[in-house]
Amino acid sequence: MRQVYDISMPIFTGMPVYKNKPEKQPLINVIQDFDTHTARESRIQMDAHTGTHVDAPLHMVEGGSTLESITLEQLVGPCRVADLTHVEEGIGREHLESLELQAGERVLFKTRNSLSTEFDPGFIYLNADGAAYVCERGVALVGIDALGIERSQPEHETHKQLFAQGVVIIEGLRLQEVPAGSYLLIAAPLKLLGTEAAPARVLLLEGV
Repeated sequence: MRQVYDISMPIFTGMPVYKNKPEKQPLINVIQDFDTHTARESRIQMDAHTGTHVDAPLHMVEGGSTLESITLEQLVGPCRVADLTHVEEGIGREHLESLELQAGERVLFKTRNSLSTEFDPGFIYLNADGAAYVCERGVALVGIDALGIERSQPEHETHKQLFAQGVVIIEGLRLQEVPAGSYLLIAAPLKLLGTEAAPARVLLLEGV
């Protein structure tokens, strides 16, 4: 049977959130239970960037396109997991050149971020130089095992370069158990309309 990897973060109150900001914590409340009703129901309040999620250009570009501009054809298909666990800071051109990235490829960056279940302020990210190289190579989609694909960039160069070239961004992946190699990617963000992001369930299937 084909191995299936669920590379999504679980969503719960107290989960890791960006910069450990309390206001980014999801809230899951039981609004009725069996003590007074015949069924249990819960209500969820959470940020569109909670856990594993897909970013749309509107996230960093005023007037940019919203989530529904990203098609299922972009989010489902062959992909590669690249082992970059040796990188100590930002992923740059020098770390990516040996990967021989191909036009139209979907690439997920596995870094030391996957080794921890806590938010690390010094997380590994894709720097502006690395993003420029990704765009030069014509990559279609990039994913990373951090809650942000960039870090400490006041002008958000990484996001903006990728969005300008139509590169889809997935953040918050969990890749610790996934060996480097080729897979079938299935990324399914919530079907939200008019938003700049949406939480997603992301799966990898072996044997592609």
